[in-house]
Amino acid sequence: MKKLACSIVIALCFFAFSAPSFASEPPSVGQKAPDFELSNVLGKKVSLSSVLQSSPVVLVVLRGYPGYQCPFCVKQVHDFVQHQAAFEQAGYRVVFVYPGPPAQLGDHAQEFLKDAQFPSSFEMLLDPGYSFTNAYGLRWDAANETAYPSTFLISKDGNIFFSMSSKMHGGRSSAAEILAALPKK
Repeated sequence: MKKLACSIVIALCFFAFSAPSFASEPPSVGQKAPDFELSNVLGKKVSLSSVLQSSPVVLVVLRGYPGYQCPFCVKQVHDFVQHQAAFEQAGYRVVFVYPGPPAQLGDHAQEFLKDAQFPSSFEMLLDPGYSFTNAYGLRWDAANETAYPSTFLISKDGNIFFSMSSKMHGGRSSAAEILAALPKK
């Protein structure tokens, strides 16, 4: 009996320490943005902390690939691309996160970007398996869904000073709204 109880305790401890991190709510204004490391569409590892070494970040979480290319995501990315010069002038790096099931996520992201004229100053990071999405409390766990569309403005010291999440497909941030929320130089 003691052996069984000991085995159960060991198994529970193993599960508790090896389980992925799931946040119940997205990080909020005033909090430190949780660091993460994801691969970009070319396979290069990129971490939030490494990007913050050179500039503050506009972090945009897309719905990614919930089984189809989201037209709202296409529109939002196009809007941000059209305002590339303004983000660069403000000194911000725009980082998109594209979540989805791991199978062929990179191919779907490449397809998503093929007509976007995606600037080299922007980053598109892949979140296969939803590790980032879960850690940020943004998992939209329903049929044909991936993540709640969200935008975070993160200062160079890693603090969030703007946060917007939508519990529907629309209701997401525009480039103009984000540019207006940036501190004036």
